[in-house]
Amino acid sequence: MPFVVVLTGGIGCGKSTVASHFSALGVPLIDTDAIAHRLTRAPSAQLDEIARVFGAAALQENGDLNRPWMREQVFADPELRKKLEAILHPAIRQAVEQELSRLAGHPYVLLAVPLYFESSGYHDLAQRVLLVDCLPEQQISRTMQRSGLSRETVAAIMQTQVTREFRLQHADDVIDNSGEEANLHDKAIKLHALYLGLAKNFNKST
Repeated sequence: MPFVVVLTGGIGCGKSTVASHFSALGVPLIDTDAIAHRLTRAPSAQLDEIARVFGAAALQENGDLNRPWMREQVFADPELRKKLEAILHPAIRQAVEQELSRLAGHPYVLLAVPLYFESSGYHDLAQRVLLVDCLPEQQISRTMQRSGLSRETVAAIMQTQVTREFRLQHADDVIDNSGEEANLHDKAIKLHALYLGLAKNFNKST
């Protein structure tokens, strides 16, 4: 397995933007959200199981996951969220491991896990945790602009995630994304050099 840097952060912090700067430097990206989207487009075994557990309302007419409906269900009922995670998370983890094996020749890999701190599913893979951080009000405004969600919905989502203070305390590295995007590339370049050095030592030891 290559050296793995987990990229994480609260909703609306700009994880995808930061990831694009690392991709521009030639760093492979494994995005667990992208994998989840792929698994919830028809046809898939996971969608079949979701329909069995949640009923036909969980799917759109084309067979894909009915995301707005499912979002309402799982935020209203933690037990339903656990049921959805039990269906999707093992398949996502398997896909991640397959991608890591395929990318074994690279110095390091960026693994985007938005809810890294909220679950333990990827803690055993991470050699380094990179947090993308911004002010809570920026999280709300950016998410509203990007997704069209109401302020109340975004705030409710944030309540299900660990606190900003917790993330800052437990991350190895932090990119502050509360300013201009033009500064992000320089920050990515500095961390890229750090990770190349850490990965070199990691690969020697393994």
